[in-house]
Amino acid sequence: MDANVIEINNLTKYYGRKKRHRGIVDVSFNVAQGEIFGFIGPNGAGKSTTMRVLLALIFPTRGEARIFGKDCIKEASEIAKDVGYLPSEVFYYDGMKVIDLLRYSASFFKKDCSARIKELSERLELDLNRKIEDLSYGNKKKVGIVQGLLHSPKLIMLDEPTGGLDPLIQQTFFDILREENKKGATILFSSHILSEVQKMCDRVAIIKDGKIVGVRKISELRNDNYKKYGVTAANPIDADYFKGEGVMNYVTDKNSASFMFKGDINGVIAKLSGLELTDVSIEEPSLEEIFLHYYE
Repeated sequence: MDANVIEINNLTKYYGRKKRHRGIVDVSFNVAQGEIFGFIGPNGAGKSTTMRVLLALIFPTRGEARIFGKDCIKEASEIAKDVGYLPSEVFYYDGMKVIDLLRYSASFFKKDCSARIKELSERLELDLNRKIEDLSYGNKKKVGIVQGLLHSPKLIMLDEPTGGLDPLIQQTFFDILREENKKGATILFSSHILSEVQKMCDRVAIIKDGKIVGVRKISELRNDNYKKYGVTAANPIDADYFKGEGVMNYVTDKNSASFMFKGDINGVIAKLSGLELTDVSIEEPSLEEIFLHYYE
């Protein structure tokens, strides 16, 4: 991974005639060639706004973004030839059959996509002869996946892609994405489901209230020296017993206490030795707990 496929610098979007409604503020991050990059945050944090600006579906208030070294607004039509996009919500012409819609989508690219449409629809168990209006939400999402991947794009942008998909189809979808990545495709993957991000991504940008609060490797998030402690004692544990520098998420309940700790472990061990213990556990925190730490 050397060159950046996506470069975002101080990207800002306010909505409304008087620019009062916050979309995103000074968002900056890069996605390298061949990377699977996660974009995580709760609903309303600004993930979709960022993607829509990248695709020139909406224009920024200020800042700039480039894909393949090209300006996302000025050269949007050139960029679109090599990008596959799956929005969080998919809407189609109801009267069309699935195959007709996909053929229409393929007609925008100067290549024969028929074999790719057949392969993807079979793997995702999508019936090409059904009408769009007869499809469930999950099957419409499958149409969106095929539509986004049928031209074998160099950059795949996915906004909350797994909504409506059953677990087996989700796994097939992730397998397809890994295959595309091995062929050289770069992937930007937006989600609020951390297990998905952990499964798929190399690095993540964490967004809160329209602002980036961190860009980290998944491995760093998991190995950031935080440990999760669970303690049970023969007698009640004082509410402030383990409180101190490096302690977070501290909860006590009579004879038990749990907390996360980062720092010199000897201080915790000394505290433990002062209790008559009946049980103790030390484990890695979940990605969800690490994520909540960023939001505190």
